[in-house]
Amino acid sequence: MTLFAGRFFKEVFKPPFEFKEFIRQCYNMGNRSLLLVGVTGFILGLVFTLQSRPTLIQFGAQSWMPDMVSISIVREIGPVIIALICAGRIGSGIGAELGSMRVTEQIDAMEVSGTNPFKYLVVTRIVATTFMMPLLVIMGDAVSLLGSAIIENMKGDVSYILYFSKVFSALSFSDIIPATVKTYFFGFAIGLVGCYKGYNCSNGTVGVGDASNSAVVYTSMLLFIIDFIAVFVTDIFFDV
Repeated sequence: MTLFAGRFFKEVFKPPFEFKEFIRQCYNMGNRSLLLVGVTGFILGLVFTLQSRPTLIQFGAQSWMPDMVSISIVREIGPVIIALICAGRIGSGIGAELGSMRVTEQIDAMEVSGTNPFKYLVVTRIVATTFMMPLLVIMGDAVSLLGSAIIENMKGDVSYILYFSKVFSALSFSDIIPATVKTYFFGFAIGLVGCYKGYNCSNGTVGVGDASNSAVVYTSMLLFIIDFIAVFVTDIFFDV
């Protein structure tokens, strides 16, 4: 996989650039994931607020709800959950699509015809996932905060203006920037693993299922590793 990633960085800066295929992949991975990400983020905000309210009320700290929810979702919960959801949808889709193209010899036909299949199939997908993941996470975070605001308005009689003013006062650039930067790595990992498993698929139709399944499993583990490294590095940087 390291050699596969090295080949990606070698090919990504070499012309010709497949802009049409890149735009198409951005649409497939970004626009078509909006509903799934939106529903997931909205339910995440509802459940997290409902579960946290009793504990905060017990300690008389329910006024801290907007601060706690916003920091928790923006820093950690939102990016990780949305990335896992996208790993299940996008990663498995890439693995199955490229795997089926490999076992039906479509990739071999592209090589024989003089087309660079790695440039057309792999580079465009990895770049698309890398750029779409931050946008999906930002939208998911926003919808999560909206769901939390609805619960607070219903349960605690807190106006939306007051809730979001406390949210924006609680958040700082040190919360938003590291959380956004690591989503690029999340997107790169999803695209890389999905393409690697699909591009090197074998054993016919059984291999396509294995490629799709293993892409999700390995991507999920890799996301947690990347998240730990990002949090560790961020903690060191801001401690200094």
